[in-house]
Amino acid sequence: MPRTFKEKLLSDDFLVTAEITPPKGTDLSEALGDAEILRGLADALNVTDNQRAVMRMSPLAVSKALLDNGHEVIMQLTCRDRNRLALQSDVLAAYSLGVRNISVMSGDHTTKGDHPRARPVFDIDSVQLLGAIRKMKEGFDLSGNEIGGLPDLTVGAVSNTDLSKPMQLLKLRKKIKMGAEFIQTQAVYDTGQFQTFMEHIVDMDVPVIAGVIPLKSAKMARSMNENIPGIKVPPEMIDSMENAKDPAWEGLSICAQTIRELKGLCRGVHVMPIGSHSRTPELLEMAGIRKEK
Repeated sequence: MPRTFKEKLLSDDFLVTAEITPPKGTDLSEALGDAEILRGLADALNVTDNQRAVMRMSPLAVSKALLDNGHEVIMQLTCRDRNRLALQSDVLAAYSLGVRNISVMSGDHTTKGDHPRARPVFDIDSVQLLGAIRKMKEGFDLSGNEIGGLPDLTVGAVSNTDLSKPMQLLKLRKKIKMGAEFIQTQAVYDTGQFQTFMEHIVDMDVPVIAGVIPLKSAKMARSMNENIPGIKVPPEMIDSMENAKDPAWEGLSICAQTIRELKGLCRGVHVMPIGSHSRTPELLEMAGIRKEK
């Protein structure tokens, strides 16, 4: 029998997770196509939840479709769009449909997305949601009422790696205390900074899966520096992209080198392409951690 994501977390494997974006509409063909590209390469597929506050299909529906096609999923769940009733309801629904892994996060504010007038919820934050899921795994809802059937989930959380923000490290410690069994990070470009981050959290004893986003252009790199908190693309990488004859190939090469350096520092990588996963197999082979099919 194939090993589950939880079993792989408990092993010494260098893991690969990858992001699948639900459609803005009802056509699942692109999401399912991306998942098929990753079959045999990724250990689990993260299904995003209205990523960047852009309205898309529910991650619950997409997770079910991926499960039906034989993929292991990590369903993301954000606190931005639901109160504690809806969050707990979706946790139970996900488990009943076969989801066994969930990653929780607060979520980008609605003003950053395509419905800027939407009212954000944030009834509870990601630490409190982790606590709620832990209680549910023990047989009780957040108000202490018994529930029938325990959602035996593997639960993760997210973190950036910016040590200049000590409150982020404090929150990460709280997430682990509340039951986070793995951490997926914001995109890493400076592996030296990431190594320092890992040294700061060595006592936390939790598998860390480092995020990677292949760059496509110098403009993209600058935009990420300006608009995404916690991401810092070093100037030399931007210069390399600027001077490259084929910026997309250069971005892939830089990302592959980053993955090679990360292999000795953490438990895996989380691939988040801008667009499709058409070049992810090539990236993983260049990095020396997977062979293209």
